[in-house]
Amino acid sequence: MVFLPRCARVKEKDAIYHVMVKSIAEIPLFKKDDDKNEYLNLMKRYQMVYGFKVYAYCIMTNHAHFIIDPKGADISKIMHGLNFKYAQTFNKNHKRNGHLFQDRFKSKIVNTDKYLLTLSAYIHNNPLKIKGYEKCPEKYKYSSLKVYLGLEKDDTGLLDEGFIMQMFDQNVNKAREDYLKFVYICDDDRIKKEVEFKDEKTEYKSERKIIVRDFDPKDIAKFIAEETGVNEVMLHVKNSRNTKVARALATLLMRSLCNYKCSDICKFLGNITQSRVSKLCCIGVDIISKDERYRDIINKFIIEHAAAA
Repeated sequence: MVFLPRCARVKEKDAIYHVMVKSIAEIPLFKKDDDKNEYLNLMKRYQMVYGFKVYAYCIMTNHAHFIIDPKGADISKIMHGLNFKYAQTFNKNHKRNGHLFQDRFKSKIVNTDKYLLTLSAYIHNNPLKIKGYEKCPEKYKYSSLKVYLGLEKDDTGLLDEGFIMQMFDQNVNKAREDYLKFVYICDDDRIKKEVEFKDEKTEYKSERKIIVRDFDPKDIAKFIAEETGVNEVMLHVKNSRNTKVARALATLLMRSLCNYKCSDICKFLGNITQSRVSKLCCIGVDIISKDERYRDIINKFIIEHAAAA
């Protein structure tokens, strides 16, 4: 038997992607709601590393759909890391071994506004296949439709629904009304009259910004040293408690803005393993999540060095 190599995934730096993940046939990808929450939480952590946007999603039992705007990051790196970490957690929680995902994730470039809008409706209509949601997909918990319609807040912090909704109307109430009709376009008489369109927003504003991912790691090291008050040389010193925060932030920025792999960061920092680099990146995410001093450090670096360029 001859095994042919996989085809290279079609990717573009400024593309938006329809991404689908699916489990192998005999295993549900998400056995419990806790699994779905875990996947969304992990995606949020990777979002903090790479700065991508999620425009829509729906998580079912054996598969999930997403519309992702990587904003210049490599979609393969994002999804490979996310799925690998989720599979590890899933197997540990459910006491199993082996593969979980069916082959690689599937992705398709969204190349027109028409396709983007139709795709979002398709994704949001996935719950129609579930008993109890045949006529009300907006009530399904693990779909972004409820946020689009203002029925719930986005507890995940993942979603930028405004990018799609602004294409219907700048006014939030009118956009929600029109979007609901669009989702039910094949069956207008099923539009739910009882849906209330309430929110603090009065209009949608959302813009795409592609982040250049080829910053010099030396500039990142210098910037982090200045921001943390650590001697730049100490970033290359292993097992120093005084430089843990600085090394974690430097690792996070290199992963996010240099398109560096763990092995590349190992070479730059020196005397460090790939598993430690991965751990430092996780620590970096925790730092920018919890420490106000560093919450916006990635954007600060981009602004300062984009201006310098």
